[in-house]
Amino acid sequence: MRWGVLPALALAVSACTVVPQGHAPASAPVPAPSIPSRAVSAPASPATTVKPPATTTPVTPTARSAAVSAGPSFAELGVSPESARGALAAFRLSCPALIKRADTSGLTTPQDWAGACQVAPTWPDNNALGFFSAYFETVVVGDGAAFATGYYEPEIAASRTLQSGYYVPIYRRPPDLIEVDLGQFSESLKGKRIRGRVDGMNFVPYYDRSQIDSGMLSGKGLEIAWAADPIEYFFLQIQGSGRLRLPDGRIIRIGYDGQNGRDYVGIGAMLRDRGVLQPGQASMDGIISYLRAQPDGGRAIMNENKSYVFFRELTGGPVGALGVEVAPRATVAADPAFVPLGAPVVLSVDRPEASGIWVAQDTGGAIKGANRFDTFWGAGNDARVIAGGMSARGKAWLLLPIGTVGRLNGGSYGGTTPQP
Repeated sequence: MRWGVLPALALAVSACTVVPQGHAPASAPVPAPSIPSRAVSAPASPATTVKPPATTTPVTPTARSAAVSAGPSFAELGVSPESARGALAAFRLSCPALIKRADTSGLTTPQDWAGACQVAPTWPDNNALGFFSAYFETVVVGDGAAFATGYYEPEIAASRTLQSGYYVPIYRRPPDLIEVDLGQFSESLKGKRIRGRVDGMNFVPYYDRSQIDSGMLSGKGLEIAWAADPIEYFFLQIQGSGRLRLPDGRIIRIGYDGQNGRDYVGIGAMLRDRGVLQPGQASMDGIISYLRAQPDGGRAIMNENKSYVFFRELTGGPVGALGVEVAPRATVAADPAFVPLGAPVVLSVDRPEASGIWVAQDTGGAIKGANRFDTFWGAGNDARVIAGGMSARGKAWLLLPIGTVGRLNGGSYGGTTPQP
């Protein structure tokens, strides 16, 4: 999960992530600025609106319970062929999960995706725009005002063994960490999950960051490796996946494999609120410098973020919450209550590099609510720079199978099978 998953690193620290698998509580809603000129607004004719179902029990906020309206045609959004090709490749990877996975947003069923997924493997890459035009309609959730940050795959120094200079344990998921689906106990809690552990006859919260750092998991054989720098490892946890560079130069890739269930606290926002850092100082590098200047190396501040991420070794690239490898400049983390995981999303924002078509293949602790996204940029210094400075605002459209809005309004799907 991006974590995965996972932030503008300045905001990432104060808001996000990841990651992959996970990418921290979401920032307050922000108004959309004027949309870049290449974006086209919805037609002037009245939009078809999907009304939330009548209910007498509390409703967990989802896209289905929010205002959902039809948008313009995909062709009007000005997506580039290059962006469409990357999204088509990512969508192909998503299809096996899409046609089986329950959609917690309430917008689609697995069968809805069958037509597009059947033809995606053989659809020509040089006509990727035609694929999205043929099989999808655009949908706006709420007012469509989007806020997007960025995450990347960091690399830190680590050792397979506990030795001088390498003393920070990198833990795999503990076997006593239990996730409970509360919807099994009450309809009013449908879609809500909690994590914890069993203590005697009680189910209690799992150990928080300070308890884990104090040794609550030591001696249990859960260590994948030991990191050299606790601050660098803290930020890798925020991203939700990364690379471990061993003393002999070998690289181990690790990905998100669960979180302790504690709420994420963005230390960047916290330090700003306390007046310790001014808004312009709350970049990732600024926060790291501040932590290193503390007498305890920043431990007390980092421990105020009680959230703790566990990892597993990866044989390929980082894997997102959908269970597929995330793709640089094509994968976006989203809130599955508002975006079906695996669905394409078009962003038109005030950062040109983030505008285009993405595929929701990941989630993040900070990525909550409608039209909140975290864009994935891969590994390396360029990815770190872009992700670390990403704070984009604009408009978002979901791409859903043609006929979705009509079906949600009581109609039926009556489409034909387009050809490349």
